Amino acid sequence: MPEIKVLFVTSEVAPLIKTGGLADVSGALPPALRQINVDVRVLVPGYTQVLAKMGPSEVVATFKDLPGFPPSRLIFSIMKSGVPLLVLDCPPLFQREGGPYSDPNGHDWIDNPLRFGLLSKVAAVLGSDESPLSWRPNLVHGNDWQTGLTGVYLSVAKGSVPNIITIHNLAFQGNFRPQKVQLLHLPPASFNVNGIELYGNMSFLKAGLYYAYHITTVSPNYAREIQSAELGFGLQGLLHARRDDITGILNGIDTQEWDPESDKHLHSHFSASRMAGKAHNKLALQMRMGLDSDAGIPLLGIVSRLTHQKGLDLLLEIAPRLLEMPVQLVILGSGEAFMQQAARELALRYPGRVAAMIGFDEGLSHQIEAGADLFIMPSRFEPCGLNQFYSQRYGTPPVVHNTGGLADSVVDCTPETLKNGTASGFVFSGMTANNLFFTIKRAIDLYHDQRKWKALRKNCMSKDFSWETSARAYRRVYMKVLGWK
Repeated sequence: MPEIKVLFVTSEVAPLIKTGGLADVSGALPPALRQINVDVRVLVPGYTQVLAKMGPSEVVATFKDLPGFPPSRLIFSIMKSGVPLLVLDCPPLFQREGGPYSDPNGHDWIDNPLRFGLLSKVAAVLGSDESPLSWRPNLVHGNDWQTGLTGVYLSVAKGSVPNIITIHNLAFQGNFRPQKVQLLHLPPASFNVNGIELYGNMSFLKAGLYYAYHITTVSPNYAREIQSAELGFGLQGLLHARRDDITGILNGIDTQEWDPESDKHLHSHFSASRMAGKAHNKLALQMRMGLDSDAGIPLLGIVSRLTHQKGLDLLLEIAPRLLEMPVQLVILGSGEAFMQQAARELALRYPGRVAAMIGFDEGLSHQIEAGADLFIMPSRFEPCGLNQFYSQRYGTPPVVHNTGGLADSVVDCTPETLKNGTASGFVFSGMTANNLFFTIKRAIDLYHDQRKWKALRKNCMSKDFSWETSARAYRRVYMKVLGWK
């Protein structure tokens, strides 16, 4: 198996800096790739949080005269996973209070084009004859809009290597005013409908899609959906034209971090063959969240951003009907103000039956996955999703909308799929409150048939969601792009 050298470029990587699923992928995929003879190195901006958390390091390069950008340097370190790390240190752009993309008040940094333009530029330098490093990649792998200009810069660099880009969520595109083309010293000819221009603006993501040798997304179904007007967000024409260059690869999960047999956050450990611990976790969750201690009532868990995309407005709408069944609800998340308020009011209206924590708590998220009987995830669209993987691994069948990675990773429970051992949750089509309600009711009906319910939970826990399968699929894409056999 030939070794492939890959520069993996990302705006966040767990556990150093995280705002969402991109960080989880960036933290888990590279070590899985290294297990199959891919020499991958991660390039990430030198945010304050990254510099504070990384291990021993050394400066390996400086960039004093990149046109349009302030001086920066490259710091080499090793992540705890063993993956080599290249940190782009530029204090004026990255060392500041707030998050990777926004200030402490939640407003996007006004200089984001410059910040992520520099990330893309340095990635291109490292993938060309201009690189100051002795290590040279065969391919540059970018992720989301923050790395989108990499291909543009590579297109005019001497001795450049091929590049690919992974779309984690097409809704976020990095669209800015066209004047930024000159400020970022991009080729003037690139600002074109056949280039980086999108409805009069400069689009980082469109640049990434147009100039990449190949495009991947985080699930096969999402790869098809983004070619439609409904989920293409204005880029469906380009994506459809490039359909032969798009590969959907389902994400994996960290099966050590999410393991019911060893999870440090749980009251009791359990497995598919030793399920008693799951009942103990349900009781512990009820006690922690102030719910009535009742082993027999179905407990529905929600860990989510409270946003329109996640479909939690539909759940809140049908909650009073659900509670008549009866069920219990535990909600963990934050987001749109009206949904947060609705969740709080629901908990006040139904004490002992509904609990809501607005915010995020890592330990509680694990406890909900382990202690709930059903996990509710009715996203309107979901490129991949992670919680449906976690819930299946913890024997908590998910209720999901038939979209994106949810459709790829959850098999609807029917008499046929339950009999053949493939059923792993409950899937509904048609994004309406009634469809969600009757799907949850179908799940609750099965819950009361303990023989079938035990079979369903066992199916869930037998599925393999490790990163190994995903890593091999990415390696095949690398080989294809490089023309290697």
